[in-house]
Amino acid sequence: MGPINTLDDLIDMLRRRARLILFVTLLGSVFSLLFALSQKHLYSATEVIQIARPMIANDLAPSTVAGSSARRLQLIEQRLMTRGSLLEIIGAYNLYAEFPDLKPSELVDRFRKAVKIEGVAAAREGYSDDGTVAVLSITAEMPIAAQAQQVASELSRRTIALSVNSRIEQARETLAFFSAQEEELSAEMDTLEAQIAEFRNENYLALPGSVEFRRREIGNLNQALLLLDREIILVNREAEDVQRTERRATAKRKQEDLDEQLATMSAQRQLLQDRKSDLENSLNTSPEIERKLGVYDRQTRLLRSQLDVMSTHRAEAEVGLRIENARQGENLTVIEAAALPDFPVTGGRKRMAVLGGILSIALGVALAFWAELRNPVIRTAAQMKRELGFNPVVMIPYLDPTPPKISFWRRIMQWGNGSTPKGGSVA
Repeated sequence: MGPINTLDDLIDMLRRRARLILFVTLLGSVFSLLFALSQKHLYSATEVIQIARPMIANDLAPSTVAGSSARRLQLIEQRLMTRGSLLEIIGAYNLYAEFPDLKPSELVDRFRKAVKIEGVAAAREGYSDDGTVAVLSITAEMPIAAQAQQVASELSRRTIALSVNSRIEQARETLAFFSAQEEELSAEMDTLEAQIAEFRNENYLALPGSVEFRRREIGNLNQALLLLDREIILVNREAEDVQRTERRATAKRKQEDLDEQLATMSAQRQLLQDRKSDLENSLNTSPEIERKLGVYDRQTRLLRSQLDVMSTHRAEAEVGLRIENARQGENLTVIEAAALPDFPVTGGRKRMAVLGGILSIALGVALAFWAELRNPVIRTAAQMKRELGFNPVVMIPYLDPTPPKISFWRRIMQWGNGSTPKGGSVA
């Protein structure tokens, strides 16, 4: 059996519970006003950075800084939002001075929540996403408008500086790597050439192209040895003739001359024979020497090809470093500087207080309706006729001689109900 069925019942209920509704409304309004006054305004400032494409096409001068701009900006953001960097910014602009008891970790956490960095992807070329970022926005929310502008500008400046420095550092490291590789390969080439020169000096006769020459020389030596053998035979026969036909004194003198000729020809023959032996030995060892020279030749070609590749990469790295130093590569430019905010981004205090007052009134009416539901009493003849179907003859108030035990909440309810008795019986 509900106590509120008509507009008259609602008006009567509001009149009976006016004190309760007024008390709840005043109490809620005071709390709402205090809460609104305790809230601090936050100002937001945003700086927009454009990521410009390289001024020189990669086909003409390829950049040594590889990877998508989204990945590079992510690495820059990680370095920008480090603890040391944030504490440096907080100290430079005296941020959160109203919270002197906050620890450094708490200051860093509060600052990270107040800063937002977002990138806008560039339009796709075809169906693939190359990770290129067109615009980067940096937003800072601070309790003071000037601090919001300063923080956004400082983060933008540091982002651009980190981008430039990281690209130059990467280009410089690339150049240093290829230069070191080129120097190392050049040193290996010099060492190999020295080994080849020493090997050629030790095996001069075994040089490429000298095999036929040695064979011809051996043939010439064989002919010379044959001629010497013939001359030796002739001299020996002449010595025999001298011993038979000449007198002893003449034969002795001629024999001495012939012996001297034989000694000379024998020495010549021995010299030619030694030369022939050396040439024949060199011919026997030439296959091993040819194999060793082939190994040296392959090593030389391999080192020369690696050296050519490193020289090409080193030249490209030098061009890339010049491009980065001249700021002709991918460049970050501020296209919209952070402006001084005119209005806070948080809700107005007046609106918050008014909303709290409205909610307090609604809460008061709800408590009044709840109190009526807890005590569903028929208070008027119209209610009795509507609920029971007949008109009352007389109304007798309910009188309880014993003082009831009333709780604190009940006292508030009775105070809100005025001096109205607990209820009554209708006859």
